[in-house]
Amino acid sequence: MQLGYFMMPLHHIDRQYHQTLNEDMEAIVLADELGYSEAWVGEHYSSKVEQITSPLIFHANLIARTKQIKLATGVICLPQYHPAVVAGQCAMFDHLSNGRFLMGVGPGGLLSDFELFGVMDKDRNEMMMESIDQILELWATEPPYHIHGKHWSIEMKEWTHHDIKLGYVPKPLQQPHPPIAVSAMSPNSSSLKYAGSRGFMPLSANFIATWSLETHWPTYATAATAAGHRPDPENWRVARSVYVDETDAAAAAFVRQEGGAFDYYYEYLYTIFDRANFKQPFVVNLGDDPATLQPRALRDACVIHGSPDTVARKILELREQVGHFGTLLYAAHDWQDEARMKRSMRLMAQEVMPRVNRALRDKAA
Repeated sequence: MQLGYFMMPLHHIDRQYHQTLNEDMEAIVLADELGYSEAWVGEHYSSKVEQITSPLIFHANLIARTKQIKLATGVICLPQYHPAVVAGQCAMFDHLSNGRFLMGVGPGGLLSDFELFGVMDKDRNEMMMESIDQILELWATEPPYHIHGKHWSIEMKEWTHHDIKLGYVPKPLQQPHPPIAVSAMSPNSSSLKYAGSRGFMPLSANFIATWSLETHWPTYATAATAAGHRPDPENWRVARSVYVDETDAAAAAFVRQEGGAFDYYYEYLYTIFDRANFKQPFVVNLGDDPATLQPRALRDACVIHGSPDTVARKILELREQVGHFGTLLYAAHDWQDEARMKRSMRLMAQEVMPRVNRALRDKAA
């Protein structure tokens, strides 16, 4: 099992933007040093808590500061952009990063961003799918371009000049295109059905309970098989909130600290779900009344914590329950206590994952 890193990111409302951006960069540099395989960064334009507006700009600042970690968008919210903008920027980033690019895309998930960009009442899933088709066509063809859809139309005819290559949209380094991933946060997600039908990578969010996560691979694999693709669980990324400490008691006390990093994280998400009247996908147990959901119950259902031995055991139990997945994405949380959060990342890489992979090898043998 590979170990990756996933950040929305999400920071306490009172912290300074400049400080948290530096913290986020430091976290990915540390993840690279510790051997984390990939780093996924979210995109939000209108939240002081979720502060990165462009994962591509953010990652561009990290290309020269990291050595091996793949840099992933988690995700580019496609309804907010003209497809030619995404095609051009992602192609350039793929070259700048020497192919260390994973292209996560989605329809968006923050209501204030929908309002900001005027897509609240539009079919954002339809827009996402049309955008992907147009991006891939731009990368696969040469001008003149005649790409027409319901939401965007791309024409490049009068100003196609082949002798000086005018009118040409750049193509990415990875061919035919960078690996594409689609994120999901609902049970039996329609996004995963789409990802499976296209052979894209599935990525499951860290703030959903296990019962919902259990539905993700079957949903994806069924759609992939029906479309003629071979679903490979090694491509499934599963994000989880994890905290590792020296003892189970120390880990539990830190995670359950009132107003602490994990408490605040799930309180913020719960508040959004509650105000959007969208708690049903996030109940702790299948069949629970969403009206009774509380933020600390969500926290306790979604955070894996304990000593290295305990966390390794819980990860193996999770994999037994939800099915084989190839990469666990360790979710970022605010560095309220920088030393302990860094230690947790180190323990995860140096103590937990060797135990997990040793157990998986023993089981396979």
